[in-house]
Amino acid sequence: MAFETLAVADDVSRKSLADVAYESIRDRLLMLEIKPGELLNDDVLAKSLGVGRTPVREALKRLELDRLVVTYPRRGTFATRVDVTDLSFISEIRAQLEPLAAARAARIATQGVREQLRAILSDVEVFDAAAASVTETLRLDARVHQGIYAAAANPHLEDILIRYDNLATRIWCMVIDRLPDLSRHVHEHLDLLRAVIDGDEDKAAELARVHVSGFEHAVREALFSA
Repeated sequence: MAFETLAVADDVSRKSLADVAYESIRDRLLMLEIKPGELLNDDVLAKSLGVGRTPVREALKRLELDRLVVTYPRRGTFATRVDVTDLSFISEIRAQLEPLAAARAARIATQGVREQLRAILSDVEVFDAAAASVTETLRLDARVHQGIYAAAANPHLEDILIRYDNLATRIWCMVIDRLPDLSRHVHEHLDLLRAVIDGDEDKAAELARVHVSGFEHAVREALFSA
């Protein structure tokens, strides 16, 4: 029995380390700190994170499912390339599912969840995009979207949307220094959050659709003006 208990404890610890490794490597991939096409070395990642190779390998398996890395036999694991032609495909999916999540969240979110969204709303209201770093801006953007996904209370929808939001974020990072007004993009979230909190399904869905469309348009403008 003692052996079994120890094994379970070790398993929980290992999974926790894998989660830490996953989140850290994922963020580096999203922010393009790990460059598209770059080879990911297990040993180097493990040392930089202060964990063993096993959690790193587990993290890389999850990241492959997220389409953030790809593994080739006898060659290794590489960060996937950021293909701008994927923008229309990603936006097509998000344009359908983001409104669905926003409307569902507006309809079924509990009072406690709405309070959590109000806290996010307050942070967006005082956020100074001009003074913030790119990382801070992207983290706030993720908080908004993932807060709405969670409020929709459909774990399958949430998983899909997080995956495609991450892919969109990588494309955003390619052009973020060419976007003229990040504050407008950030503060677009205010009306969306208010609609969800107020339970206005139709408005929440429309604002989510417009936000996705606006994101795609802004990225395309930045790309073609380069």
